[in-house]
Amino acid sequence: MQKVILKVEGMSCSACSNHVEKYLNKQKGIIDASVNLILGQAYIHYEDNINIETIGKYIEQSGYKYGGIYDEREENKKDNSKTYLILLGILIIPIMYISMSHMIHLPVIPFLDMMKYPINYAICLCLLSIPYLIYGNDIIKNGIKNLIKKQANMDTLVALGVLISFIYSFINTILIILGNNGQVENLYFESTCMIILFIKLGRYIDKNSKEKTKDAIKQLVQVTPLSALLKTENGEKEVTIDEVKVGDILIVKPGMKVAVDGKIVKGSAHFDESFITGESNPIKKSKNDSIMAGSINYDGLVEYEAIKIGPKSTISEMVHLVLEASNSKMPISRVADKVSSYFVPIILIIALLTFIIYLILGTSLNEALIHMVTVLVVACPCSLGLATPLAIVTSIGTSAKKGILIKSSETLEIASHIDTIVFDKTGTLTYGKLSISKFYNYSNYDDKKLLNIVANIESNSTHPMAKAFNNYKISMLKVSNYKELSGIGITAKIGNKNYYLGNSKILNNIKNPYQKDEQNLSNDGNSIIYVIENDNIIGLIGVKDIIRKEAKSTIKRLKEKGINIIMLTGDNEITANIIGKELEINNIIANVMPSDKTKYIKKLQASGKKVAMVGDGINDAPSLATSLIGISFKSSTDIATNSSNVIITNDNIDRILTFLTIGKKTLKNIKQNLFWAFFYNILMIPIAIGVFKKFGLEINPMIASASMMLSSLCVVFNALRLRKINDN
Repeated sequence: MQKVILKVEGMSCSACSNHVEKYLNKQKGIIDASVNLILGQAYIHYEDNINIETIGKYIEQSGYKYGGIYDEREENKKDNSKTYLILLGILIIPIMYISMSHMIHLPVIPFLDMMKYPINYAICLCLLSIPYLIYGNDIIKNGIKNLIKKQANMDTLVALGVLISFIYSFINTILIILGNNGQVENLYFESTCMIILFIKLGRYIDKNSKEKTKDAIKQLVQVTPLSALLKTENGEKEVTIDEVKVGDILIVKPGMKVAVDGKIVKGSAHFDESFITGESNPIKKSKNDSIMAGSINYDGLVEYEAIKIGPKSTISEMVHLVLEASNSKMPISRVADKVSSYFVPIILIIALLTFIIYLILGTSLNEALIHMVTVLVVACPCSLGLATPLAIVTSIGTSAKKGILIKSSETLEIASHIDTIVFDKTGTLTYGKLSISKFYNYSNYDDKKLLNIVANIESNSTHPMAKAFNNYKISMLKVSNYKELSGIGITAKIGNKNYYLGNSKILNNIKNPYQKDEQNLSNDGNSIIYVIENDNIIGLIGVKDIIRKEAKSTIKRLKEKGINIIMLTGDNEITANIIGKELEINNIIANVMPSDKTKYIKKLQASGKKVAMVGDGINDAPSLATSLIGISFKSSTDIATNSSNVIITNDNIDRILTFLTIGKKTLKNIKQNLFWAFFYNILMIPIAIGVFKKFGLEINPMIASASMMLSSLCVVFNALRLRKINDN
């Protein structure tokens, strides 16, 4: 099975995207296809026995243009739509003046007076409307093509409205030329022009607005440089990104961007990774640390080995995660899609019935046609088609910019229902690595010197606790006679002094006046390391897994939102209770095996709880997959991130609050969009039919096209509000 994102051009409403999606899913060799109207993309899972060219042909067969494979670095094609809009916007002024000056008591152009020179009047308006037909030919062609294929969409409604009003007016122009001057009252060329102009204007504004929702993706793509400094035998050489191979040694100088994902082999520097992690403070990186493409080197000369390039890089993975999520469907969006698929055929029937009923009631052909055209134009389901996909793409883009990768849009809807969050402890509520939490210095050395002695001795050890001292080795000391004492600690010699590091057993017969300090450290959940120089205790160090600095405030705010918090850990009860007490978590379940974690999640969900699981390790993967929403961190194990629905790229646990906020506001925004889209059609269609005519409330095709454009813009601007969601 393979995946690909292809471009689909020519879609204008949800009926279009629904048709392409259904058509593709029926084809042999395609496992699953999801079409995104906003991005103009088809996200496709397909079998190995077909190729991308074949899928492209399927897209063409569905009635739309295949635009090739999506390339995140492809530059936008030159767009002349703004120029055409301006020119035709200027041209509409004389058209409206000629056709309506007599109605609003403005001076009439003498040789175009409709009563004195009806032929001049009719021919002039007919000729002036032709540029608009040419400008809107894509809408007309697409609409008629889809009608013939029985795949009516929004373009079908517009095309029928435009063609009916133009053909009717053109026939009347012929009759005027033949001497029937009475038909001069039945010309609607200006409506034809205004419908096309308003539709094109609406689509232009809509397109520009939707482009803003892709900012997160574009910014991710643009952060990586186009070239790199390659280290060679002859010195530095500038090469393009495409020339870099895995294993190459590259150089990044202060102020430069890292070209590809890699591992530092020489030097150290502070790197700005805010573009991907959301962390504003530069992070110090040194030998053996990983660095990401696009991060900025602030202050050091660094050599690094190329590890991940091209589609395997962190940036490419993020881009495709965002796109994959944007191309997935929320349950609520499927409802809107289903309604849209039935909506257009129903409107065609209503328009036809309106025309027939008016004729039966004895009204003129002219009035019957006008009401039919108005119904066709006013009912275009543009806003309905935009309601959900635009909100989804906007929210997923916003999330990515805030350091939250959401794998499917369905996750956004589920987020608004979460009432229970289960946290793993190690690596989730804590940093997952041992650190010095507190130490007592009983020596004449300053703190740095004492810790440097300990760090030099511990650097010889393979014990996990030794890693707590990695950052405290500030100078090299010659360590000799190193020996490990099983279950007790280690001993070594520096210079002419003997050192002993270990638990209380290492004291042997040494007098210990510091038992109270040891008890304080033990009560706080620390592992104890005594530091002995010759026969004197010179230090007492507490080592433990440190709680994440933002964990306590995050737990507190989640509880304030009414969310039940549970700690589910395989660690022992004493340590779990110490962490739980500090974080004010009341529900703590310790000594739990991975399989028991999954059973517990299932039990919670069986009782009606909507559960999200937060974890980072291999043992959390089954639980992450079992819960409604699995949340992991970028630093988590591969299996954990693969099993989760949400990845927090900056390892900042308070992003969970941001994610839940985005989920709730997205669902609310979609409901608002759907309400106004349905409300607009329910309100405007009866007015277009003429139900309220006796109350003086009626509209013509020109006003219908303007109101349809405004309804779509309301939905667009409402969805774009999601770009300004706060972090709380």
